[in-house]
Amino acid sequence: MSFVNLVSGGLDSTLIGVMAKEDHIDHFPLFVDYGQRAAAKEWATCQAVHRQLGLPVPTRMDLSGFGQVIASGLTNVSMDVKEDAFTPGRNLLFLLMGSAYAYQVGASSVAIGLLAEQFSLFPDQRHPFLVQAEQAIAAAMGRQIKVLTPLIEFGKADVVRLATEKGVVGTYSCHTGNSQPCGRCIACLEFQLNKGE
Repeated sequence: MSFVNLVSGGLDSTLIGVMAKEDHIDHFPLFVDYGQRAAAKEWATCQAVHRQLGLPVPTRMDLSGFGQVIASGLTNVSMDVKEDAFTPGRNLLFLLMGSAYAYQVGASSVAIGLLAEQFSLFPDQRHPFLVQAEQAIAAAMGRQIKVLTPLIEFGKADVVRLATEKGVVGTYSCHTGNSQPCGRCIACLEFQLNKGE
C-alpha cells in the first residue's frame, strides 16, 4: 500500500505523515495551492515540518486560479474568514488532484485529514460525500483510488494529544496566513472548541 497525503503544513495532515512513517508506509505528500490566503505561510511551514520530521519532500501543485475565481473567506481577504469559510468544491478538488497524483506515482490511495463527523460543518466533510467522491474518481481514472481518512474517529483534542506524543511541533493551522494565528477562523476555533470533548 502507498498513498498520496494531502498536506497543508497543519497538524492533521502532518500527523498522518508521521503515522505513515512509523508504519513504514510509502507516502507522497502533495500540497495544493488553490489560491488560499494562507498559501505562502502554509507552503513554507509544510516544507519546514516535513524536513524537521524526516518526512518525504512535499510536492506543490499550483491551482491558484481556483481561488481567484471562487471567492470565499479562505481565498478573498475582503470576505469574512469565518462566516464565509465554505469554499465550494474545495475538498473534491483536493481529492481529485490527490488521486490524479496517486495515479501518476502509482499509489493506491489518497489521504485527507478530516476529523470526526460531529465536528464537520460542510457537506464535503461527511461520509456520503467521501463515498461518492471515491466512486467518481474510480469512474474518472478507470481504476480504484481509495480515499483514506485516518483521523475520522478523532476530535481535535485527540489529534493534539497524539501529535504531542509523537513530537510534532511547528505546524500552522490558521486560514488567514498571518504570522500569529487569528484565533477566530474555523481552523483556529477547532483547537479551542474541542478542548472539552
